[in-house]
Amino acid sequence: FYFVGDCVLSVTPREKTNVMELNFQQNMSDAMAVLPKLSTGLDVNVRFTGVTDFEYTPECIVFDLLDIPLYHGWLVDPQSPEIVAAVGKLSYNQLVEKIIDYKHSAESSRVSEGLVAEQFLESTATQLSYHGLCELNTTAKEGEMSVFFRNNHFSTMIKHKGDLYLLVTDQGFLQEERVVWESLHNVEGDGNFCDSDFRLCHPPQRTASGAQLQPSVQEQQRQIDQDYLVAVSLQQQQGDAPGPLSDLELARQLQQEEYQQQQEQQEQQQQQQGQGSQQARRREKDSDCVVL
Repeated sequence: FYFVGDCVLSVTPREKTNVMELNFQQNMSDAMAVLPKLSTGLDVNVRFTGVTDFEYTPECIVFDLLDIPLYHGWLVDPQSPEIVAAVGKLSYNQLVEKIIDYKHSAESSRVSEGLVAEQFLESTATQLSYHGLCELNTTAKEGEMSVFFRNNHFSTMIKHKGDLYLLVTDQGFLQEERVVWESLHNVEGDGNFCDSDFRLCHPPQRTASGAQLQPSVQEQQRQIDQDYLVAVSLQQQQGDAPGPLSDLELARQLQQEEYQQQQEQQEQQQQQQGQGSQQARRREKDSDCVVL
């Protein structure tokens, strides 16, 4: 967050009036107080009326000072008047309090309204609605870098050729060099993965334990390149010229190296089996002893 702090301190007020100057200084102070929270996450409170509607908190001041758009897609569909009436212009925290209050009310109309609001939260548990997704596509500008809030997480978002993409930051894709963006085109969260040029790519499938099921073409090519480098290294160690190897020479050297590795593994297994046999014989001798 030190880098973000430097960026905040470099911001200057747009207007030089006394009122604006005082307001800017207060915002700057509030923003600097929020920065240490970046290591654990910021607390923002969405409103269900628009993709840029949030409760104005010190956390939101950071985005305003740095002129970074902050979006969400958790919106009420205006074609559902009953839900619109139940949710209104409330923030998420306010809506939760309303649901608790109304469900324990003695008035049946308030109980019904509370149930409608609760059903809305349950049906949009992914914190993204299709109406919100349409509004995101309309509001976000082409090529604009922004921050997208969903499921209590912040993601880098960009609009490229009319489509929305989220930067892939999951730890599970750390070794997948080509996976950079994931498309945001539905509320289920099963977007398509793309490389840095937004070209479709398919990461290799993995088991529950993380093992790769089938190597991709890129993984196979990477392995071929590594094998070639190993063969060249072997050739240089033997004092040969560092020129390119023929396919036959490369195959022979790789086969020889693999054979040596197999021999070493067999020797290790034999040693382990020998140690196991000695221990077994010792146990047999001990069992033959009888105390009279």
